[in-house]
Amino acid sequence: MRITPRDREIIRLIHRHRFLRSSHITDLLGGSQQQILRRLQLLYQHSYLERPRAQLEYFGAGGSCPIVYGMSKKGAQLLQKENGSAVSWGGGGDDVGQIFLEHAILVSDVMVAIELACQKRGDIRLLYEDELALPNGRSQVQWQVKLLGGVEHGVVPDRVFALEYAGEKGETERVYYFLEADRGTMPVVRTNPDQTSFQRKLLAYEATWAQKVHQRKLGINRFRVLTVTTSEERVKSLIDACSRLKRGHGLFLFADRAVLEKDPFSPVWQCGKSIQMSALLDLDK
Repeated sequence: MRITPRDREIIRLIHRHRFLRSSHITDLLGGSQQQILRRLQLLYQHSYLERPRAQLEYFGAGGSCPIVYGMSKKGAQLLQKENGSAVSWGGGGDDVGQIFLEHAILVSDVMVAIELACQKRGDIRLLYEDELALPNGRSQVQWQVKLLGGVEHGVVPDRVFALEYAGEKGETERVYYFLEADRGTMPVVRTNPDQTSFQRKLLAYEATWAQKVHQRKLGINRFRVLTVTTSEERVKSLIDACSRLKRGHGLFLFADRAVLEKDPFSPVWQCGKSIQMSALLDLDK
């Protein structure tokens, strides 16, 4: 098989996102949908890509769904050879479980929707982790904060990205976002604060802001936490948990996954500070 420039684009996209539906790839690349699907089939047949087996259970309810592709070891080796440096590869095939895959696809759904919205607008640029020069490079961005009582807690966003746009005076503005893809499986609040809950995540982000960890550890001046969840009812529960924070409510934006069918730069996000709806770049909320 002869690797084409379009094949390289496909492999790089999947490496960036780890898992993508075929529909994600055709939407992002444009051009002939049938040609892209044929190249995906060839890349899979020649072991440059993998199809996680867990999707058979994920899509087992019936109906026709776009195939999910992941990076293979051979695909990672191709990128490594071309880049001249090591390429991280977390596995993209049979070692991935259904729960992990469902979560990873929700993350990709959100990121692709934002990227397509940026392409449509043309005046907002989306930057991924590998373009931000953050600590740990392309690997997972994480940090530690101290919660009430001095307890150390690790913070690991599902994705970190930034949006760049021109300010009022023409200067380049950049805002960072920490994405949380919530599938509704984690308890929102627990009676035992040491147990995992979404409220504990909120407290950790509040502490990140209050202790200026984002400035000291990540070199980020300002950030917001973007949570996409499964339903309007779940959004209400998360906002109720957010209201219990002592401060930092304006850091948080919430929406159910129906937001992915809308313009994310319109006021379709529920801000944790106000009953009014907010847009991604409504920084005064």
